[in-house]
Amino acid sequence: MASRYGDIGSVQTSGASRQTASADRLSSSGVSASHEMAASDLRYVNRYKDKIISASRRHDVQPAIVAGIISRETRGGRAIESTNGYGDHGNAFGLMQVDKRWHSPRGAWDSEEHISQGIEIYTGCYSEIANKLPSWTNNQKLKGALAAYNMGASNVRTYEGMDVGTTGGDYANDVSARAQYYLRNGY
Repeated sequence: MASRYGDIGSVQTSGASRQTASADRLSSSGVSASHEMAASDLRYVNRYKDKIISASRRHDVQPAIVAGIISRETRGGRAIESTNGYGDHGNAFGLMQVDKRWHSPRGAWDSEEHISQGIEIYTGCYSEIANKLPSWTNNQKLKGALAAYNMGASNVRTYEGMDVGTTGGDYANDVSARAQYYLRNGY
């Protein structure tokens, strides 16, 4: 179901790059690789499903987008369980990897409060993209906000090149494809 931030189910995406897919030893790339990684993470992401849905509804964001971010950032939490929720050399915290150099993390690493903060950061990115690129459709802004979540809105310049400079060169495309998988799997 679409929200004021667009409809992840309608976003065009190329999915994961070879670089991202190779981290899972996948021979393919693209949407199928993103879906395969999302499927691998599903049982871990499902641990937080109620929290994801509750926080997402409060912020009018599709839960599938949040699930897609959590899958990409922490593989459903499993990548940070042994580090007390920290990743990125201790600079990022929680399921949604809130960068503590820019934000003061709220809540426990796997809490609804933390998920809500991550969503607030994402919607802030959406607002920045909407102000910067007002001619974009809501779905383009949605995808641009995903790139901005990874590297900042100032680095998003064109729709075609929005992933230039993102982790793996595919962050927005990969998260979009993972989110589409979660949309079809209960989110």
